[in-house]
Amino acid sequence: MTSSNTVLITGTSSGIGLAAAVAAAEAGWTAIATMRDTGKAGALLQAAAEAGVADRVQVKRLDVTDAGSITACLDEVIAEHGRLDALVNNAGAAQVGTIEQGSIDDVRAAMEVNFFGVVAATRAALPHLRAARGRVITITSVGGVVGQPFNEAYCAAKFAVEGFMESLAPVAATVGVEVTVVEPGAVASEFVANLGQDLDGVLATAGPYTPALQAYLARTRQSFANAQTPAEAAAPVIEALTAEHPAFRIQTSAWARDFVGVKLADLDGSAVRNLTGPWVR
Repeated sequence: MTSSNTVLITGTSSGIGLAAAVAAAEAGWTAIATMRDTGKAGALLQAAAEAGVADRVQVKRLDVTDAGSITACLDEVIAEHGRLDALVNNAGAAQVGTIEQGSIDDVRAAMEVNFFGVVAATRAALPHLRAARGRVITITSVGGVVGQPFNEAYCAAKFAVEGFMESLAPVAATVGVEVTVVEPGAVASEFVANLGQDLDGVLATAGPYTPALQAYLARTRQSFANAQTPAEAAAPVIEALTAEHPAFRIQTSAWARDFVGVKLADLDGSAVRNLTGPWVR
């Protein structure tokens, strides 16, 4: 792939998306850095300027839950650059809770941004990626392989993304499009901070699940204290972007590889239960 190639990345106002946009530009790509609210582009633009790649980072509005927004953004990219060589599906939102204490609408909202948004962006981009013989790279999560307590809706959406991409990969390959999923563990970013949830409020209304939720939150805070940086987690995205033939599944750390490996070798489900059960007691 040449230095004139164009990559569209969703969810770039912070975290992995921001780091991936800057790193892609540093690798010589034109990075179309998208976000729902372009008023939040300040951190990205500052990081791009500090890296000396501001001229290769272009901010555009894109809301993955709005089909019209996706179409308008892609139309602009093709009109301005003539091609799209890669799509990085990064936009997403965490959600903490358990189904008895939540609502079906909460689950639908999690699926809308984390799953249907990925499907919609991928579907819209594929004609352009076919033309360029490009690739789809999707940030999933170790939670897309191992179901985690109090992450039912989030993990369900990420499982769905993994199944969708695993099914799409051989089909897309017949028309020259490579498909990869990138699986981070804990990342020190604004992702969890931007939950839009009052965790103290969730805990106060947890009822019979209070002890389990307290144990889970304590364990989670500890894991995020030892998290990867967004730049570390974004490095495998650039690997997938630039490799001649990237792997379908890439973890972002040795810890993530070990964690996912438990599930991938767990034929009867007991290993995962033994792994995550202590998180809630």
